This record gives sequence, C-alpha cells and structure tokens, in this order.
Amino acid sequence: MFVVIAYDISDDARRARLAGELENWGRRAQKSVFEFDLDEARYAMLLEQVRCMTVSEDQVRVYRLCKKCVDGSEVVRGVNFATDPGYYQV
Repeated sequence: MFVVIAYDISDDARRARLAGELENWGRRAQKSVFEFDLDEARYAMLLEQVRCMTVSEDQVRVYRLCKKCVDGSEVVRGVNFATDPGYYQV
C-alpha cells in the first residue's frame, strides 16, 4: 500500500529523530512529508515506531492511498512517487 506521513513537530531533536527513522522506511518528499510503499505488517511496525517517537503535542498525519488514488495522482515538480520495485539492488 502507498502511505504518506506528514508531521509538524516543534521540538528540533524529536523532529530530527523521527525524520531519521522515516528515512529508513521510505523516501522524503518534502521537509516534513514522507512516502512509503509498505505491506500491512511493515505498515503496522512503522506506525508503532511513530507512536513511540512522538508525544501528544506533536501533529502527525498518516494517509493510506489505494492503487487507484496513487495512479490518479501527479507529481507536478520533483521526484516521482516512492514505489517498491519488487527487488532491491545491494
């Protein structure tokens, strides 16, 4: 599934830790927006990480997009959407 996470976190250290963790899971689309291509198990693990790394004053939004929604979306400028190619080059 395609997932977008956007956040607004005022604490610099907590924001940097979350950004670093999200970069391990997907691709940064903008400063506080990340894109992911995840299966259900990895999605659950990522949400648990986000919950553990944030506090009640933080604002975090998670959007799950169906294939039809992703296919109907456009990138006007910038790098294309982060999608899993089904293989990884090491």
